[in-house]
Amino acid sequence: MTRQQFMNRLRNGLTGLAPQTIDEIAADYEGHFEEGQAAGRSELEVADALGDPERHAREIRAEAGLKRWESERNPSAAAGAVFAVLGLGAIDVLVLLPILLPIASVLMALFFVAGVLIVAGAMCFAAGPFWIVGAPIAAILLTGLGLMSSAVCVGSVTTLVTIGLMNALVWYGRLHMRLLKPALES
Repeated sequence: MTRQQFMNRLRNGLTGLAPQTIDEIAADYEGHFEEGQAAGRSELEVADALGDPERHAREIRAEAGLKRWESERNPSAAAGAVFAVLGLGAIDVLVLLPILLPIASVLMALFFVAGVLIVAGAMCFAAGPFWIVGAPIAAILLTGLGLMSSAVCVGSVTTLVTIGLMNALVWYGRLHMRLLKPALES
């Protein structure tokens, strides 16, 4: 593969990253070609020594997704990290998807339960004394506060568990890259 083919495939694989980041990465790889040619090696030899540009692009995108999760900690960054780790290899899809789908379903259900509890608690607190005739007002108000505090508790614990699982996924992705890198290079 020629220098131009290698760089085109690398740039295509990096699509979606910031243009400045792509330019910096491409400049690094251009530097490898220049150093190789200065040492008397052909473009084909340098490209062969560098390896598969698509694999490099997948690893760079995965690392970018993991770093984004570590800095932003939002749902978009979480999804990016999940897909970046899954993009490292087809085997991971077979291993991780059956594990991640039920966990994600349970977490989504818990967030939904927290939302329902907060709405029910707010309605009980605000309108309960007017709807439930004959019951002690203090009991109705405390029931509403109890439901809302339960919602906050469920939502907080679910958020902490979600962050912990995302950190575990990031750890798995980095471990995956470290373990597979020697095998892919040889």
